[in-house]
Amino acid sequence: MSATQCLAGAAIHAAMSDDHRYLIHRGDELTVDFYMSPEFNDDVVVRPDGKVSLRLVGDVQAADLTPAQFSDELDQAYSRELRSPNISVHLKNSPGRRVYVEGEVVKPGAIILQPGMTTLQVIAEAGGLTESAGGDQAILIRRDACGSPQGSSIDLSRAANKPDHGDDLALLPSDILVIPRSKIANADLFVKQYIRDLLPIQPYLAGSAPL
Repeated sequence: MSATQCLAGAAIHAAMSDDHRYLIHRGDELTVDFYMSPEFNDDVVVRPDGKVSLRLVGDVQAADLTPAQFSDELDQAYSRELRSPNISVHLKNSPGRRVYVEGEVVKPGAIILQPGMTTLQVIAEAGGLTESAGGDQAILIRRDACGSPQGSSIDLSRAANKPDHGDDLALLPSDILVIPRSKIANADLFVKQYIRDLLPIQPYLAGSAPL
């Protein structure tokens, strides 16, 4: 795959992170609400085969559909059983919608990514910076569509003081944000060392292309 195709794939991935375009994944927990028949309301988990099991209609494919598309599928399936199903589907939890904060934060680890969540918001969710954090700098590690990790440096002071300048980046699922102890001169070199030697987030690496 060419560099141009990788960038195009990354743009598509970013677009899909929007909740209106979010595609249901295996393992997602969904809330299914029946407006006219609340006794059928249910919370379901998408199985590895991409389906969920619901009363009256049995197994229904959910994976790779948006919540709105799945709602339409359920309306059609239940129209044979209920007069006006009027079903809505909401994403309750998604194991894949997590980012990871490592390094000099109070509570490093995985954080559930909320729509539009930015670098500063994720750091705040992790308890803020420790006294050992150096240089008001963060390193963002994000894999492109080809699976290669890319590193970029974020100036946290600029992000906080000039919020309209776009420095407080919105994060994507599986991003890793690292707060180093000291200033990093070469983000890409740091990423290579971090991925190879230090990275504790094994689910992030599973299935990814080797460096």
